[in-house]
Amino acid sequence: MNYQEALAHKNESLENADKNVLNMFHLVIAPANTDDAKKFMDDYLKNPNDFDDESCKDYCSDNEYEVMSFKKEN
Repeated sequence: MNYQEALAHKNESLENADKNVLNMFHLVIAPANTDDAKKFMDDYLKNPNDFDDESCKDYCSDNEYEVMSFKKEN
């Protein structure tokens, strides 16, 4: 999906998610390309607060995105 579709999907997921789930999981827009997504996630996990939804654009080589969720580290 393109960035706007991914953003809409993320926002819909946030609206429908339980608050406890949101406290336990990251929900991010990431490049769909595996190599691009790995680099993005490696950098994201170093300091998630430095990233916003549009940060993924700097890592994407083909304008294809996905919404990912994964458990937050303590």
